[in-house]
Amino acid sequence: MKGHKIKEKIEIKIFLDIINNIEEKEINTTDHTFFRLSEAQRKIFKDRVIKEFIKGQDPILVGLQYNGCYAVFYDYSADKALRVMLDIKGNTCEIVTFYIIDKNKI
Repeated sequence: MKGHKIKEKIEIKIFLDIINNIEEKEINTTDHTFFRLSEAQRKIFKDRVIKEFIKGQDPILVGLQYNGCYAVFYDYSADKALRVMLDIKGNTCEIVTFYIIDKNKI
């Protein structure tokens, strides 16, 4: 599982420059995006909600994983963070998957 581990941190400003150059219509989900969610969570987390995090909030941490995807962490609550894995190629972005974690595990 080394591929999902972060090999280097990315400056938040650099990530924001990358993501701001991608139009929202070019940010897509895949069949894999929602596989970790329960039925109740699927009613809350639609692709629109995830896109709003990506385009509308500054992350608290960004890392480049060994598999080439970005691991982007957003503030979710006092003790939780939303981890979103993104596969960014040029001007397109695929939301590989996401899940909520304890902030102390970042």
